[in-house]
Amino acid sequence: MMQTLIHLLKCNIGTGLLGLPLAIKNAGLLVGPVSLLAIGVLTVHCMVILLNCAHHLSQRLHKTFVNYGEATMYSLETCPNTWLRTHAVWGRVSLLLPRLECNGLISTHRNLLLLEIILMCVFSFCLPLPFLPRYTVSFLLIITQLGFCSVYFMFMAENLQQMVEEAHVTSNICQPREILVLTPILDIRVYMLTILPFLILLVFIQNLKVLSIFSTLANITTLGSMALIFEYIMQGIPYPIDLPLMANWKTFLLFFGTAIFTFEGVGMVLPLKNQMKHPQQFSFVLYLGMSIVIILYMCLGTLGYMKFGSDTQASITLNLPNCWLYQSVKLMYSIGIFFTYALQFYIPAEIIIPFAISQVSESWTLFVDLSVRSALVCLTCVSAILIPRLELVISLVGSVSSSALALIIPPLLEIVILYSEDMSYVTIAKDIMISILGLLGCIFGTYQALYELTQPINHSMANSTGIHA
Repeated sequence: MMQTLIHLLKCNIGTGLLGLPLAIKNAGLLVGPVSLLAIGVLTVHCMVILLNCAHHLSQRLHKTFVNYGEATMYSLETCPNTWLRTHAVWGRVSLLLPRLECNGLISTHRNLLLLEIILMCVFSFCLPLPFLPRYTVSFLLIITQLGFCSVYFMFMAENLQQMVEEAHVTSNICQPREILVLTPILDIRVYMLTILPFLILLVFIQNLKVLSIFSTLANITTLGSMALIFEYIMQGIPYPIDLPLMANWKTFLLFFGTAIFTFEGVGMVLPLKNQMKHPQQFSFVLYLGMSIVIILYMCLGTLGYMKFGSDTQASITLNLPNCWLYQSVKLMYSIGIFFTYALQFYIPAEIIIPFAISQVSESWTLFVDLSVRSALVCLTCVSAILIPRLELVISLVGSVSSSALALIIPPLLEIVILYSEDMSYVTIAKDIMISILGLLGCIFGTYQALYELTQPINHSMANSTGIHA
């Protein structure tokens, strides 16, 4: 049970956590925590819905276990509506999932799972059914996973820039960041190019067991970093009299995307339950684990915003003092992200490389394999250079994809599966309202993130490292 609890916590504690103070700033000191709590409660409720639907399908179909994608597919295959039965292929799950799940690559698994379901649904409206699947979905999976890798480039480069360019004024005495006024020595793109060869060497590793070891190292560094972050933000919090209780509705849409992005473990509740020796205890694990996660989110987001106020950056690590202790936090978190890059990169590599090597003779296989890996890493580096707005990319991904997996799909599944079994009108209305809420957040959050991305970058905002000219 303890192992399952740890995995559940790992599923929900990722890079989005560091952006929560800015998310609270975008919503307001009162509205932010309350909205974050509401989103958390709704997300947990949708997890419970998903568990109930999977259990119901398992009994109906005499299966020991169904995952998220299978639950979607089987629910459509057995529903009374002919049109939905015809489109049951929407719920198909990629064959990569079992391999990833068995090797513990949880963050990669949840992203692939979500994209398979959503993209199949979207493109089934655009393409004839026989042409649906593999190539279009695989192409978009590649684009999305490489997008995650580009975000990691941004995060590592921003933190590396602070560590290197403030090294000569870093001391054992921690000073508030606002007193440091430094002129950047090197453009942040130089730091991205510096990281590039090391990531190329990292992705040459193809063994999943080795990658799972890197995942463990990333978890250890993340835990140590988080402890030091909380240790700092809980000291000397100023009285928040000047902080608005409610922010502009436009920035609230960015809050929604970032907040829903952080609740990343919805797709993993079914595999986690299945791996337990006593699955009947999973409800207790779920409520305990998600209670810890929600409290952690609210505390970090609220305390971080109260601590840094209007100076809150896209990642809280960029607000930490300029001393060796907190420079180590940036180093540890960057190491964790560095190793996680390889896990996210595994999906596009598994799709592209087999096709590429099938086009050449056996003697060229190794050369083509390594060349494609190098080219893909270079592509993510170029993308990071062209799209420098970390906080907006996180909000965009959350609005588009995480809202669908966490809020839209589970209630609709419950209606499709249980409608023929005398569902109450109250339950149907509740499910419809949750799905509509998720859909509205998806639409308006996506629009606002895209709008902000098209606006000219203010120098003070673009230079999110905290190093000012």
